[in-house]
Amino acid sequence: MSSTELTHYTEQTRHTGEPQRISTVELGNNGPVVGVQGLGCMGMSWAYGPTDADEARATLERALELGVTLYDTADAYADGENEKFLAPFLKAHRDEVVLATKFALGIDPGDPTKRVINNDPAYIRACVDASLRRLGVDTIDLYYMHRRDVNVPIEETVGVMAELVAAGKVKHLGLSEVTGGELRAAQAVHPIAALQSEWSLFSRDIEKEVVPTAAELGVALVPYSPLGRGFLTGSFVSADKELGADDFRRQQPRFTGDNAAANAALLEPVRQVAEAHEASLGQIALAWVQQQAQTFGLPVVPIPGTRRRGRIEENAAATRITLTDDELALIAPIASRVAGDRYADMAFTSAGRE
Repeated sequence: MSSTELTHYTEQTRHTGEPQRISTVELGNNGPVVGVQGLGCMGMSWAYGPTDADEARATLERALELGVTLYDTADAYADGENEKFLAPFLKAHRDEVVLATKFALGIDPGDPTKRVINNDPAYIRACVDASLRRLGVDTIDLYYMHRRDVNVPIEETVGVMAELVAAGKVKHLGLSEVTGGELRAAQAVHPIAALQSEWSLFSRDIEKEVVPTAAELGVALVPYSPLGRGFLTGSFVSADKELGADDFRRQQPRFTGDNAAANAALLEPVRQVAEAHEASLGQIALAWVQQQAQTFGLPVVPIPGTRRRGRIEENAAATRITLTDDELALIAPIASRVAGDRYADMAFTSAGRE
């Protein structure tokens, strides 16, 4: 979709009040039914520089109009402030929204570039109660373990999470950045509805073990950063030169220095495909992720993050793009050529433990 066509689409749906809603899918075996694309809410409060709260609130509403029903947050995002930000929206639309939040990941108060992981049972129980209060809800629809604490058996962690389901505080369980083996061990304790991991044209390490295991077990994939934190949209080229000092992307090796320049050049085949579809770079990146559902035989619900209504409309329109076999083959090699890891410390990811 060209910029002119995107503007026409945006204005037409706003004025008619009849937006074209995205389709739905079940999130794993016996999981909730959600739109095939969700919304990552982190950037509305944290990580990507200043935000316009009014526009962000309008974005939440616009997403719902378009059929986006999975809203993703975490207690770690701005130290709980992102959960608080969502509370009024949830109060107004509780029956329409599938709410996902997470526990386990915190920021080291002595060094904001470092993360602390905690899967202690008492900590989990305290976290869920705190999230319920901040969100202003009685039940969390999908509760994720944000990161794996390798010092705590995953069976123990999921056992505590299962207690939260039995207590009515949580409806469904999810995991984030776990290995195939860890997912299998977790599933033996309690059904896992969704696995959240980074998955994009730039990040495909989970395809080796994690995705096939999820498909076998009937677990949905919820890719975060499907737009490469904005890099795949072409919105920036060098984080250290173009983004603010407090922007999280300045800490990620692939977006800075020589790595950034090398990776920007990898977008050329994406541009070729985008031109063929009269679409944006971001739409092609999202269409590729969504199409992996057919490739691997499992539900795939990416959660691109945005703070603007125009981007929500653009992203939702990507669900109606189908890439040809030749186009898929053209962009398939990109991930193997990416310079730099997605995090400075990959130990916090499934790839760091496979």
